[in-house]
Amino acid sequence: MASFKLEKVVPWGRSLEEYIKMFDLSETDRQKSILDCAGGPSSFNAEMTRLGGSVISCDPIYQFSARDIHSRIHATYPIILKGLKATPEKFVWQEMKSPEHLGKARMLAMQTFLEDFPKGRQNGRYKTDEFPNLSFEKRQFDLALCSHFLFTYSEQFPLAFHLASILEMCRVATEVRVFPLLENFTGEPSLHLEKAINHFIERGYQVTVESVPYEFQRNGNQMLRIRET
Repeated sequence: MASFKLEKVVPWGRSLEEYIKMFDLSETDRQKSILDCAGGPSSFNAEMTRLGGSVISCDPIYQFSARDIHSRIHATYPIILKGLKATPEKFVWQEMKSPEHLGKARMLAMQTFLEDFPKGRQNGRYKTDEFPNLSFEKRQFDLALCSHFLFTYSEQFPLAFHLASILEMCRVATEVRVFPLLENFTGEPSLHLEKAINHFIERGYQVTVESVPYEFQRNGNQMLRIRET
């Protein structure tokens, strides 16, 4: 069986529709103050802002210009498609019919981000904060989200980094949601997941693993939800 892994973090954007499914965001959730951690070139912020939502995204990639991010996206695109084609059995080809179909959807989301980014950065909606240290105030947000970074890159980032990053999300937001809980391209649960769950339960947090109406990585249809009790 072919194998493929991402050795470093790559920019790969997702849409508002995908965020709603990945994080099971209700209409009420979408009215909340939201922090999108490691948001990358996703169009979630742009689309939510158009709808009157309150979203701040943070990612060190935002220190670069739209042109630089555009170049990085186009350099990454063939690498991602190569991985999808090498491991088709790891994915559910239902809504996305093929690697090319997925690629077009991702590029559309990332183009929406690129068009919004200069104005959004000027307005303070895109911040360069990176894990595990965020500059935001305690409980500044109702909801903190992290998509395809924590747990996804478990080989690249140790358990201590994951715990510190999630704790920081818990500091700045009333509720934390992380998706997915699998390592990239492997389909295997993160080696840090069980230890992270136990760590926060032991510290008095309410921790649940919940099914969500999104599955592209096979078996990747669960999010981690953490709240103070």
